[in-house]
Amino acid sequence: MTPARGLLVAAPRSSSGKTTVTLALMRALARRGIAVRGAKCGPDYIDPAFHQAATGYPSFNLDSFAMPEAMLDSVAALAAEGADLVVAEGSMGLFDGIVAGAGRTGANADIAARYDWPILLVLDVSGAAQSAAAVALGCKLYDARIRIAGVVLNKVASPRHRRLVEAGLAQVGLPVFGALMRDTTLVLPERHLGLVQARETNDLDARLDRLADLAEAGLDLDAILAAAGGRSPVAGPSALPRPPGQRIAVASDAAFSFLYPHMEAGWRAQGAELVAFSPLADEAPPADCDACWLPGGYPELHADRIGTARRFLDGLRAFGAEKPIHGECGGYMVLGDSLEDAAGTTHAMAGLLPVATSYKTRRLHLGYRVATLLADGALGAAGARLVGHEFHYASERTPAPDDATALARVTDAEGVPQGLAGHRRGRVTGSFFHLIG
Repeated sequence: MTPARGLLVAAPRSSSGKTTVTLALMRALARRGIAVRGAKCGPDYIDPAFHQAATGYPSFNLDSFAMPEAMLDSVAALAAEGADLVVAEGSMGLFDGIVAGAGRTGANADIAARYDWPILLVLDVSGAAQSAAAVALGCKLYDARIRIAGVVLNKVASPRHRRLVEAGLAQVGLPVFGALMRDTTLVLPERHLGLVQARETNDLDARLDRLADLAEAGLDLDAILAAAGGRSPVAGPSALPRPPGQRIAVASDAAFSFLYPHMEAGWRAQGAELVAFSPLADEAPPADCDACWLPGGYPELHADRIGTARRFLDGLRAFGAEKPIHGECGGYMVLGDSLEDAAGTTHAMAGLLPVATSYKTRRLHLGYRVATLLADGALGAAGARLVGHEFHYASERTPAPDDATALARVTDAEGVPQGLAGHRRGRVTGSFFHLIG
């Protein structure tokens, strides 16, 4: 099988329109019958669901910091499976990452360099004209490992504005593959962690088709296709995450939806069966499963329903008395004693971990977490090193754990100690960080 070609959609900074351009491109190419697959650079767990809606296939995260190289290649192979073209969406700015060794910074540029994927640079040109070319030229010259194939202009105010921007780009030798005019109706609804989940976005198919129509009208899709290149790994020995059990009960609904696609694929590739259940429908984890996983999501928006879901809570307690349960972020909060919502109402939760969390006063917790497990459990043996990512606004209202009750000792991405994280009690564990590698 010929390895799929790739293209990385990136930008000099956040909020430039990468997601809009990515979804428009994916949907337009898929409508042409091209086998296009999605990927997301970095730890964002919301955008891949939109990629899947646009293409009809799972989209996978590619993270040069959090994933060991063998795992990164295994995930890239998953992304490219059955594809003619992989369209990867960057996160933040093209070169934004951590201070680390070459190729291990977590920046979009690491992924483009590793797979030799040309870059489609999205420029938000609102408030600039020829000066936008200077920014693009800086991106072109900053890192010799990468190649910018061309530029898409976003938030263009008028035909004259476009001519001025294109004049500057011609001077620095960067082709323009099209433009999207300034249009507030293109913006997808957002929540505090980013976009509202794909499953919650009304008329998502109609929105995606409109984006595809705009791509057909405003982008040179043939030139963009011709610019794609590089290589995507073909499937080799799998280095994907190991499953916590062989039959895993996975909470799955609007409150529990942030399970990284490569985790799920890795578990299945190693023979595990995933059995979905819905806490919001008051379903308990099936008793014939040998492990339970509560992913992150938005339990704070559904705290009243969760707190009164007796079959779910009683079933979860019974399960945890005999078998391992792990909760990530939102799942961790539900495993705790209580959850205070943004309005200040406190809701009783499962009481399996000595944790009380609150959204009444929001405080951003963000960044990679490098964890060393303190005891054997569902995530691995004591001393195992894991890498995850934390992104939430909740605060813990209970005393910090100690060595006897914490899940792990953690540092940030640059090795700065962050103390103890998460909790463990019997077979039940949880933490605010989402496991990646």
